[in-house]
This record gives sequence, C-alpha cells and structure tokens, in this order.
Amino acid sequence: MNLVLSVRLPLARFTLEVETRLAGASVAVMGRSGSGKTSLLEVLAGLRRGARGRVEVGGRVLLDSASSVDVAPEARRMGYVPQDALLFPHLTAGQNVRFGERKGRASRADEAIALLELAPLLHRYPATLSGGEKQRVALARALATDPALLLLDEPLAALDVALKERVLPYLLRVRDEAKVPMLYVTHQLGEARVLAHEALLLDEGRVRAAGPASEVLGTAARGLLASEGEGEENILEGTLERPEGGGLRLRVAEGLTLWVPDAPELSVGTRAAYAVPSEDVLLSMGPLSGVSARNVLMGMVTKLEPATSGEEAAVVDVAGVSWVVRLTAASVRELGVSPGTRVYLAVKTAACRRLR
Repeated sequence: MNLVLSVRLPLARFTLEVETRLAGASVAVMGRSGSGKTSLLEVLAGLRRGARGRVEVGGRVLLDSASSVDVAPEARRMGYVPQDALLFPHLTAGQNVRFGERKGRASRADEAIALLELAPLLHRYPATLSGGEKQRVALARALATDPALLLLDEPLAALDVALKERVLPYLLRVRDEAKVPMLYVTHQLGEARVLAHEALLLDEGRVRAAGPASEVLGTAARGLLASEGEGEENILEGTLERPEGGGLRLRVAEGLTLWVPDAPELSVGTRAAYAVPSEDVLLSMGPLSGVSARNVLMGMVTKLEPATSGEEAAVVDVAGVSWVVRLTAASVRELGVSPGTRVYLAVKTAACRRLR
C-alpha cells in the first residue's frame, strides 16, 4: 500500500493536520481518546465534509482540494468497520455480508465467509450473535466490497478479553491471507504490536511520530498512552515443534525457542503467534537455575524507556528479538540495569497466550 496524506480538517477542540506517507500493508493509527483517529478514518472514507488537502491510496487520488477532486464515499472502495459493527438488524448475517458486495465480485463475499469461518452463522440475525461474532460479520461485509483499503476503527474496543482473543486471530488472518491493506485505529499497544507493520501516532490532531511500528511503538507511544492504562505485550511469531521429550515449543529465531502451553490439535510446522505480557517477564542479573519457569533466556539490555509513572521499560535483545520488560524505577536502580547489561529473562509457559 502506498498512502499519501496531506489533510487539514477543523474539529471542535483542534484542527486535524496530518502530513505523512506510509507504505506498510497494515498501519496502526494510535493516540489518546479524542486525538483525531476516527476523524482521520472518516476523511479517508469521504465521510467528513470540510477536509482540505490531498489523499492518495495506491496511486489513486481520492481528495485533492487544489484540483477540486473529491471522490464520493461509495466510489472510494474503502471497507469501513466501526467500533459497534452497525449490522442491519433485519438482515441475517449472510445478508449483511452480501449487502455491499460489488457487482460481479460475489467470490469476494464467499472468500470472506470462508476466511472468517462464518458459515455456521449465516442464517442468524444480529440480535442472536455475540460481540465477537458481530465484528467478524462486519469485517466480512467490508471485505465483500472488494476494498482497496480496510479502515478498522477500534473493532475490539467493546469486547472483553476473552472475545478479543477470539477475534484477533481473524484480523491476523485478514492481514496475512486476504492481503488487503488496513488502517487499524487503536489506543492499545498490544493490539498494535500484533497487527501493524507501520504506525502513525496522533496527539491533538498532529502527527507525533510515523514510520516502522518497531520504532514508533516505543518511548513516544508509551508516554502518550500511559493515561489509557493499557498493558504492553511481547508478540512472538514462529513455527511450532514437538521435542522428543514432549510438550510444545515455538521456534521464534535461530537461538530462541519458547515453551508454550500444549494443545494436541496443533501440528508440527504450524505458524503461530503468542503474546507474553511485559509484566509477566522476570529479569535477573545472573544465571537462573532451580526455577519453575521453563523459559530462561539470556539477552542484552539495549535501552531503557519511560513507561507508566514509577516504572521503566527495559528493551532486551534475545537472539535478535526484542523483549520489553516492565520494571519499577527502584528495581532498575537496585539491580543496576542499564544499556549494555547482560541479563536473564524467565517466562512461565502459562504466560504465553496463543493469538493464532
């Protein structure tokens, strides 16, 4: 995806001014509540009048106020999924999915239904669906329009933890298998780290940072989002293997494997992703032995970054993979944690939560 944004939109509390160019297949749009994230998606979708500037998606100009170009919303090919799904209550799930399908592209709806495993739900009405099921139907409806870009406005915000864990793997599947570029609005670092290749950080309508997610979702994002109270997770992707002694292990990189909860239905060679909360990682300055945690990893502290009040985030490189560990400021001082320090991390198998 090649996305060029140079837009200005007066809002009630401030003016949204975004000037950036993004090329990632999935972009997280982040910021505090009320920072302009949803307004930016509405500008892209053509739902906000009064926007000035230029919007270009994949080489196609959707807005150019200097040339009086303003493509109608229905002609922009934006697949918009709002927080609350907004399904038509009088239509079945299947009818909702097919409502917006493009003429001659019925196969897109069929693909979306298969991808999101909706076949058992097609004859049910929205009132009988769970929050997670509604979001899957809304996502399929957006994919059925054969969009050039998916606009996802905090699709997991209204779901509890259990439902989030069920829906997130489907979003990963859309990213990796449907291969439709997406802008994903969220204020939760964990979700952004799972889904995004690039990130755009907004603060009072202005771009605070933009670029690779690994760079943007660091100090600036933690400081800006600290008031949201969102925890941070380490996301590990790799291939599953079963050692001779039994159990299930994730091979993340050369020199880095992770014991994860066993699940008999998972086969060797399957690609999988797991989340490990930063607060569930124990850091030691010396080698660990005689501990119950099966995962003991040696690494090097690359940097310390401010986290929430009274805490710091130690970024630790383990075999080329960055881990984030939450430490109190007192622990940092007492242990002498600093960039360049060799440390050991301990992670319980049960702390590894499967995402896909």
